[in-house]
Amino acid sequence: MFADFPLLSLIIWLPVIGGVGVLLNGDNNPWARPLSLLISVLTLLAALGLYIGFDTTTHQMQFVEMAPWISSYNINYYLGIDGFSLPLIILTAFSTVIVVIAGWQVIEHRTSQYMAAFLIMEGLMIAVFAALDAILFYVFFEAMLIPLFLVIGIWGGPNRVYATIKFFLYTLFGSVFLLLALLYLHHVAGSFSILDYQQVSLSLQEQTWLFFAFLIAFAVKVPMWPVHTWLPDAHVEAPTGGSVILAAITLKIGGYGLLRFALPIAPDASMAMDYFVISLSLIAVVYIGFVALVQSDLKKLIAYSSIAHMGFVTLGFFIVFRIFAQSATGSGAVLAVEGAMIQMISHGFIAAAMFLCVGVLYDRMHTREIAAYGGVVNTMPVFAGFAVFFAMANAGLPGTSGFVGEFMVILAAFQANFWFAFLAATTLILGAAYTLWMVKRVIFGEVANDNVAQLTDINNREFIMLASLALIVLVIGLYPAPITEVMHASVEHLLTQVSQSKL
Repeated sequence: MFADFPLLSLIIWLPVIGGVGVLLNGDNNPWARPLSLLISVLTLLAALGLYIGFDTTTHQMQFVEMAPWISSYNINYYLGIDGFSLPLIILTAFSTVIVVIAGWQVIEHRTSQYMAAFLIMEGLMIAVFAALDAILFYVFFEAMLIPLFLVIGIWGGPNRVYATIKFFLYTLFGSVFLLLALLYLHHVAGSFSILDYQQVSLSLQEQTWLFFAFLIAFAVKVPMWPVHTWLPDAHVEAPTGGSVILAAITLKIGGYGLLRFALPIAPDASMAMDYFVISLSLIAVVYIGFVALVQSDLKKLIAYSSIAHMGFVTLGFFIVFRIFAQSATGSGAVLAVEGAMIQMISHGFIAAAMFLCVGVLYDRMHTREIAAYGGVVNTMPVFAGFAVFFAMANAGLPGTSGFVGEFMVILAAFQANFWFAFLAATTLILGAAYTLWMVKRVIFGEVANDNVAQLTDINNREFIMLASLALIVLVIGLYPAPITEVMHASVEHLLTQVSQSKL
């Protein structure tokens, strides 16, 4: 139905052009909020059109668009999506709608610029997931950071400049290696097409250098231990909307990059270095879980929780090589990759919801310190219900989306190595420990002080955004098939590429 319509371009450029339009309307224009909401909703509807028209039986790129961009260097405006791209594009479009609603009353100054930054960022992030030309990918990969830097640097907390510069330096460091890798692949392949890169025959030495370049670039985004230290600072200083997009989308670009570049382009090197990445992933799951236990700031606790949960993503991607080593068929490999993908999607919704809950409290109390709260359930019972639900989902409660991805990865890890599964499963204890500790201190108990006693429950706007996220978390937890069906053909194709390149 949408085969001949440039739907991807529409989804990319509608929010970008719309964001520029909102920006040009001037500061604090009364139309900035409703216009931004309209643009983000239209983008989400168009993204759902991708889902409706998507063929789940093939791994081939769909909704492909190709046009010359810089002809002299054979650089093209080349777009397309597969089962890895589509769920992340829909997640991006939905998250932007939530961010616009979340900032509706909270952002009182420079409203137009704030809304425009998120709309432009939305288009650029969707373009990252859709780009099939390496230079196009790199341009969008870098450009999407500019609005995020501005959001943190302008609307952030008192240490926002420090957090922004730290974020910039970390991402710049990784991006340099990505650019070098892409230029080398162009030299070898004679093309900037990412799909051509996946067909190039490379020696193990070449693959190893490329693998580390990709790993450095995307590990910063995930972020993997030990290049994770920018994330807590960025989350603490970012406004609520910035934290939502940072957790829901920006971290996922790191995981997507590993799937799109490292595994299919350098499969032999990925296999040779699998223990290394698995070790880093398990350190993130276990060590960062303990770090989260000692946090006194709500946002820092959730930020460290994000690092631990994203450790499951990289673990799922790289235990496939150990599964292949243990089994000729690699029967658990599909489970591992699909589990990692569901973990990415699930974490996008759950982390966004938890940061929104912190934002609701911060808007009323203007503090993120856990010690400043206590007994919130007595004054905000509806909010407390949502907060406890999302906290339980974050801890991996069965029936929520937080359980599905982690369970699939742990189950697959048993086929690779018992100790991988055992260490990964410690998140069920650590996650419950820091989550329940937070809930007990903030939500339950007697009213701690007069500030908590004066709190008012959530309004209709806050109810809509939290209820919509709760519904999605519950639906994915009970019925994840619509997501796994979309990605299944792409996962099997990726694993075929990887298994055929075994050392």
